[in-house]
Amino acid sequence: MAENFAGARDIWLPLAEAGDAEAQAWVGSLYANGDGVDINDGTAFGWYLKSAEGGNVQAQSNIGAMYAMGQGVAQDDEAAVRWFERAAENGDAHGQFNLAVLLSNGTGVAKDLAKAARWYRAAAEGGHYPSQARLGQMYATGQGVEKDRVQAYLWLSLAAQHGIGTALNALEGIAKHMSSEEKSEALNLFDMWRGKTAASAGPSRIEPLPG
Repeated sequence: MAENFAGARDIWLPLAEAGDAEAQAWVGSLYANGDGVDINDGTAFGWYLKSAEGGNVQAQSNIGAMYAMGQGVAQDDEAAVRWFERAAENGDAHGQFNLAVLLSNGTGVAKDLAKAARWYRAAAEGGHYPSQARLGQMYATGQGVEKDRVQAYLWLSLAAQHGIGTALNALEGIAKHMSSEEKSEALNLFDMWRGKTAASAGPSRIEPLPG
């Protein structure tokens, strides 16, 4: 396996040095994970940053996460927000999720639950399971959105089918208070959304932020 990564590095590195944003993200991924090279967060950050500045949305999201965690660079919440915003606006579900986490906590940006809910929804509609769970919980409690058992049931169900334990627990609590009409509506919505998935083909992701 290490030989495969070393061979990949030999292919990607010249392309990365020539300014190819996708190759730069892949090289960053190698250094972030120690695939065929020694782990070096600083080097990984450098390549991800070049890629991010070149428009690669996964790299933009990873740069945001590295700033948020102080990984390979000095921790900087405001810089994390800026990069997550770029990734989110470019349609990256991980960037949307992480931006929503910071907005929910008021980290590096003014706390704004309504805006957080909008970004969770954008990611949830793209099939991002943790965002589906967070969005469902917001509908269940009326945080950032109007309380809505049908929407809560929908998004918690979508998250629960992919093993999000907190969603399953919250779903059981919601279901006890729903009418048969509400459950029927929620199940119809669930059938409509259940085929959506979040395919991620590209350089590895930095772990999502806790929140």
